[in-house]
Amino acid sequence: MSAVVWTAAGSLLAWLWLLLCQGFFWRTDVRLPPRPEPDVWPSVCVVVPARDEAAVLPAALPSLLLQDYPGRAEIFLVDDGSSDGTGDLARELARRHGGLPLTVGSPGEPPAGWTGKLWAVRHGIGLARARGPEYLLLTDADIAHAPTSLRDLVAAARCGGYDVVSQMARLRVESVWERFVVPAFVYFFAQLYPFRRVAAAGRTAAAAGGCVLLRAETAERAQIPDAIRHAVIDDVALARAVKRGGGRVWLGLAERVDSVRPYPRLHDLWRMVSRSAYAQLRHSPLLLAGTVAGLALVYLVPPVALLTGLAAGSTPAAVLGGLAWLVMAGTYVPMLRFYRQPLWLAPLLPFTAFLYLLMTVDSAVQHYRGRGAAWKGRTYARPDALPDEG
Repeated sequence: MSAVVWTAAGSLLAWLWLLLCQGFFWRTDVRLPPRPEPDVWPSVCVVVPARDEAAVLPAALPSLLLQDYPGRAEIFLVDDGSSDGTGDLARELARRHGGLPLTVGSPGEPPAGWTGKLWAVRHGIGLARARGPEYLLLTDADIAHAPTSLRDLVAAARCGGYDVVSQMARLRVESVWERFVVPAFVYFFAQLYPFRRVAAAGRTAAAAGGCVLLRAETAERAQIPDAIRHAVIDDVALARAVKRGGGRVWLGLAERVDSVRPYPRLHDLWRMVSRSAYAQLRHSPLLLAGTVAGLALVYLVPPVALLTGLAAGSTPAAVLGGLAWLVMAGTYVPMLRFYRQPLWLAPLLPFTAFLYLLMTVDSAVQHYRGRGAAWKGRTYARPDALPDEG
């Protein structure tokens, strides 16, 4: 039992370090604070890349059209080769609801070296530049915004002196599998990129791609999106590019910015995670092995040590494993409360973590089978296969 005891002790030490030294990632109080409104509201252009989004546009696009924004604002929706009438539906919604001006553009197929979304974003930013906006709001087609969302983002950026203000949209949690997987998705993201560290000076940089307010001057200086044209995880790449150029980034949880995209089956959630999980690890077998070992030590060892200790009559193994499991569950409770989910899900986090471990391994398997990151009918090549376009 000595190996089990020592492994359980390592897991408990890891959890104590995560609890106290990882930017308090488990807290959910990093939200947009109330801000004084600027004397003059800057102009904003909203860029919405959209590919086959007719199913979610009616629940999301009207929320942008009807933004209560005191300054000049305009929406550019980029129909990225849709086959379901996304562009025509967007025009119809604009005619029906009125509100902010809407322009629908189409960039054509992305050239080699570009992901489809970033090619669409580039086209949208190109259209927006003619209006000379001070800020760009990059938001996905499935994101529904509260009426004051744009003014809140702009006030936070203007008064806080941020080049990027990003909110992690509240994802849908209605199906059984969404309840198991979605809160954990945000929890794991915050563990990798603690929100407090993102806002501080330092190397930690991240954003949530569904809602990113970006200073237009900063985008031009950092050559966004050209500098990150091949990035599958484009939001994190954008934040890193901004920070490398000396810009300031803020990231927090959103209270009234919601994703309306459903993930009713485990298969849907599996695809969402696995399409980019190995890219997150920079397609490194060494990082993959370390990640699998780390997930096993941190999330799987505690319940295994507890049950093994109880079965074998080893009090140290049971106590150490039980304490580690207790700390783990305790750090998950705030996220469950944020998503208004039952707290009995907290002790089941090892099960969810095991699913994520399998999704990550599957992402690597798909990568080495040459399938790359697949999304909406496109498969992106491995980064080492992309041409260097300077």
